[in-house]
Formats: sequence, structure tokens, C-alpha cells
Amino acid sequence: MPGERRKALTFFCFWNLDMTPDITTQIKELAAPLAEERGLFLVDIELKSGGGTELWVYLDAEDRGVNLDECADISRELGFLIDAHELLDSKYRLNVSSPGLSRPLSDIRQYPKNVGRMLKLRYRTNGDVNKNVAQLKAVDANELTVIITEGKEEITEKIAFESVIEAKVIPQI
Repeated sequence: MPGERRKALTFFCFWNLDMTPDITTQIKELAAPLAEERGLFLVDIELKSGGGTELWVYLDAEDRGVNLDECADISRELGFLIDAHELLDSKYRLNVSSPGLSRPLSDIRQYPKNVGRMLKLRYRTNGDVNKNVAQLKAVDANELTVIITEGKEEITEKIAFESVIEAKVIPQI
């Protein structure tokens, strides 16, 4: 009898865990519509703990930068929603920002406004990982067109978006 009860409780616990969505997923569901209302899109969310909980929300736009007023408005509204839904138990620090140049491009919608810029690029080709500095020439729904300079030769290469491991914009001064 006692063994049967334990099995039932174990099953109930696992069922309950499977039914509870991840906190970052819930926050994404709250943040994405707030961004879209302003012509922005959600790039990523990071939840960091250690000396206090920090929530980072990264936003971008397809054809422009993200301004400080937009970040402040979304921060206020998102903070209210997180508190109303009681998603975080303790005090937390909410940071809403554009990704900046130090973060890799992670969404295909980030690429078009970077056409013409130099990228530090890692991507897969036939099972191999390639690393190149390349100029982003064009973007379509499925691939990037880049120009790789090798010595005096310029090579135009098309790279499927799903093959890109990491792409970072190289800041130009």
C-alpha cells in the first residue's frame, strides 16, 4: 500500500511540473506584445541570479534603433505585469535594452539593417565550422549573402540562416 501511494504522488508531481511553463517563457509572452505595439520585436530574455535577481530584456527594430523612451515605457509596463502575475518571488532588477553591438545577431530580422557592415561570422558548412570576417551584402528569408576577402580575392558566399552559429557586427569608427 505505501509503495502505491508514493507512485501516485510521484506521478502527480511530474505531471504538475510539466504543466507549469518556464518563467522566461511566461515573461516572453508578456514582453513580446508590448514590443510589437511599438514596432519592436523581442530578441532575448536573460534571467540572472547571484547577488540578487536580474532580468534582462533585449529589444530591437527591423529598420531603426531602439530609443531610451521605448525601453523605459516597456520596463514600466512589463514590471507591472510581472508583479501582477507574481512571476518572480523576490525583489528583482529589470533591465530593458537594445542588444547593442557586443551581443550576437540572433534573429533574422536584425540582419537587414546591418547590410554593408562587417561581421565576425561562425557557420557550418558540410559538418565543418567556418570562421570568417565578412561583409554582409544581402539578406532574404532563408539566407545571408556575404563577401569574404581572402588575400586580394573577394568571394561571395550564400549561407543558410540555420547554418549560422554566431554573427557579431564589428564596430567601425
